[in-house]
Amino acid sequence: MFFSGQTKLKLPVQRFSVDYKIIGNNKEEAYAKAKDICVEQTAEFPEELVPQGVISDNILGRIENFRNINDNTFVARISYAVDSAAGELTQLLNVIFGNISIKPGIRVENINITPELAEKFKGPRFGTNGLRGILDVKDRPLLFTALKPMGVPAKELAEIAYKFAIGGIDIIKDDHGLSNQPFCDFEERVKLCAAAVEKANRETGNKSIYMPNITGPHSEIVSRAKKAKELGAGGLLISPGLTGFDVIREIADNDDINLPIMGHPAFLGSYVFGENGISHKALFGQIMRLAGADGTIYPNFGGRFSFTVQECESIVEGATEYMEGLKPIFPCPAGGMTLESIPQSLKVYGKNVVFLVGGGLFKHGDDLIESSRYFRKIIE
Repeated sequence: MFFSGQTKLKLPVQRFSVDYKIIGNNKEEAYAKAKDICVEQTAEFPEELVPQGVISDNILGRIENFRNINDNTFVARISYAVDSAAGELTQLLNVIFGNISIKPGIRVENINITPELAEKFKGPRFGTNGLRGILDVKDRPLLFTALKPMGVPAKELAEIAYKFAIGGIDIIKDDHGLSNQPFCDFEERVKLCAAAVEKANRETGNKSIYMPNITGPHSEIVSRAKKAKELGAGGLLISPGLTGFDVIREIADNDDINLPIMGHPAFLGSYVFGENGISHKALFGQIMRLAGADGTIYPNFGGRFSFTVQECESIVEGATEYMEGLKPIFPCPAGGMTLESIPQSLKVYGKNVVFLVGGGLFKHGDDLIESSRYFRKIIE
């Protein structure tokens, strides 16, 4: 006997669940994979040696539902004790998709949180309604663009930001490749771009905001966020695939920062391809939202990436459908969008969306102000 079997687990045990798509040659093989998930994601211990009683009955994952989609594809709903997540986003993600992320034929499809789990996570500080309030835009899609290309000095980027804001773009962000390079110092860029957007707002009466990219070494991210706010930034861009999702949570929960956050998909793409990984809905919708992003950027269908209409629609579901205690957030389709593609995208997304057109604005013509006004015209 290795263990006493005693535990401080709170009883009765509250549980949340995850839907996994499982590939197997037959039902028996797929069900065996589901049983393996139950152990691997919790005790990670020989099942026959797991102490009986509270641990075997409550700590281990539990198959709540198992159904087939076709001959070799199945969906298992597996529940876990809320306490196993420890009230930490990092551990929650570990329970959802830790070791089994290394095993083939398993994909996270959907995350079902409970009121008990929702109490642990604040999620988005602003969400869709809060961001609309900041921008004073009530009833149309939001306009979003990026400062490009890498290598342009901060002064020139500020001039571009000014033109975008004069033209009526709501949100002007750093391109995700802009960090703290020698040719474009972070503080200088933020100071100049924030001032340029504020100058344009005084002239137009709009409430455009500038969002610098604060993705960087963990030891510097909070200080960059606070410096960005001090210098006049109206929001922040973070790539959680590079920093970790808990960085978004840390920034979103910080009352001293108190700025909306856009999550960028850099380094996350390989999670959503094939039969392994995480679904578009869960990764770009639900997990971004759990972390505290107010908007989730992802490649739109028809652009230079390969997301389909259905995959993009599933991201919208994850970003906006009811999720216990969490505000809905903006889907932000991007990635090679052009002004010509906006009418078709409007049919898919409706009004509650942020359209991110970057290079497409530059390609539309030499006059960035007029291109921005045209973007706003076709939206309105």
